[in-house]
Amino acid sequence: MGELSQIIKLDATDSTNLYLKDLIQSKTLGDFTVVVAKSQLKGRGQMGTTWQSEDGKNLTFSVLKKFKSFEVIHQFSLNICISLAICDVLRELSIPDLKVKWPNDIMSGSSKICGILIENVLKGQLIQNSIIGIGLNVNQTYYENLEKVASLKSLTGKYFDLDELLNKILERLKYYLIEIEGKSVSQLLPSYLALLFRKDKPSTFKNMEGQLFMGFIRGISPEGKLVLELEDKIFKEFGLKEVSLLY
Repeated sequence: MGELSQIIKLDATDSTNLYLKDLIQSKTLGDFTVVVAKSQLKGRGQMGTTWQSEDGKNLTFSVLKKFKSFEVIHQFSLNICISLAICDVLRELSIPDLKVKWPNDIMSGSSKICGILIENVLKGQLIQNSIIGIGLNVNQTYYENLEKVASLKSLTGKYFDLDELLNKILERLKYYLIEIEGKSVSQLLPSYLALLFRKDKPSTFKNMEGQLFMGFIRGISPEGKLVLELEDKIFKEFGLKEVSLLY
């Protein structure tokens, strides 16, 4: 594990994912190259949501992961490994009631503390590399017009050193991602399911047409789809952009 990542520190950028994506075009980067920004001007969440962050108080960074032979069909393994890595670190810091809200948010209780945005560069049926964007609420305690959001400081009352925290997360990411190419989604799923937010609880969902419906999260398919049980014991799978969990 001793190999150090190259860490590129920026004062401000539109998005660390975009910055890293542009950088790949112009130069050869090592595995686990990291771009970290004090301030992210246009941080993006899943599905075009914006990320609210006060300068210098949170961790906004992106990590490059290169692959030799990682098949697209196993891409949800990445979501699992990244979520587990972050939860491991946060558990060590005594963050209470950690859950993963499918596909990519880390929750403490019913409040979001971390968002993950994974962008894969494909070549045929293989993922050549992934850009893993992570936004973690650390020392910020005030959020304008945002409910159900928390930070490590608002949860523990403690102040956290951002560099130290970044190194802990990187170390844990390496631990999970180092052998990811040899693992299937099914092998990794049990640990992820144990953390799944609102699993087996009656929940409200919204489909692409904006209609609301009720269901129970029962699991995740081998392709990483959300498996819901709807009325009359009907089970249905939903892909990444087909449904969102309201509460």
